[in-house]
Amino acid sequence: MAKTLNELASDLKEAILDAQSDAHNRGNIKMARYNNLKLSMDPSGSASPEVVISVAMSEATFNIKTGEKVNGSLGPDERYVLKWLGKTNTLPALNDCWLNLSKKREDG
Repeated sequence: MAKTLNELASDLKEAILDAQSDAHNRGNIKMARYNNLKLSMDPSGSASPEVVISVAMSEATFNIKTGEKVNGSLGPDERYVLKWLGKTNTLPALNDCWLNLSKKREDG
């Protein structure tokens, strides 16, 4: 069964926190910063499949087919997001979400 956007957002949050805990500044991790991490998609809003990732007050849009940033910026967190998007199952899972949302939209 395909993951939901909520589950994928939790995966991303975990990946960011794991990446930061491996860093030399382990004591400076601000976990609360990622409590409002959100993923969103609007199948009616664009011709190509995209996911909008919001972290704190930053937001960026990424192409689901290529994993490339289309718009916006996530500041220093962007490197963690790009690393997460580069994982084997992430883009296919996002594409499944896109297809499910598109189908729900068509079904009404």
